[in-house]
Amino acid sequence: EAQLVESGGGLVQTGGSLRLSCTASGFTFADYGIGWFRQAPGKEREGVSYISSSDGSTYYSDSVKGRFTISRDNAKNTVYLQMNSLKPEDTAVYYCAAAKGFVVDVFRGYWYNYWGQGTQVTVSS
Repeated sequence: EAQLVESGGGLVQTGGSLRLSCTASGFTFADYGIGWFRQAPGKEREGVSYISSSDGSTYYSDSVKGRFTISRDNAKNTVYLQMNSLKPEDTAVYYCAAAKGFVVDVFRGYWYNYWGQGTQVTVSS
């Protein structure tokens, strides 16, 4: 059974950092691009970052560009999201998701096959 498990969320002050992890099992991790999404209370889900399976290309939403860094370790079946200079507006549940093959829009959930349960990130002002 395919599974994605997020970890690393928590409470941090404005300007602080967190590193989220997304660990996969039950499928061939190296064949899948991995995206990070977030959803704040009362808001729509937002795609924030993506790393491809083929060449490790990375993508970031404008809201996190320059502050977040995505990386992957295929030997550990894990993708990381390093989040620096956190702001209160980054507060949300963060989800990772896996997509196989070509993804037309990396920030649209439609293209993803598997999803994790999410981890809460809270940034206090």
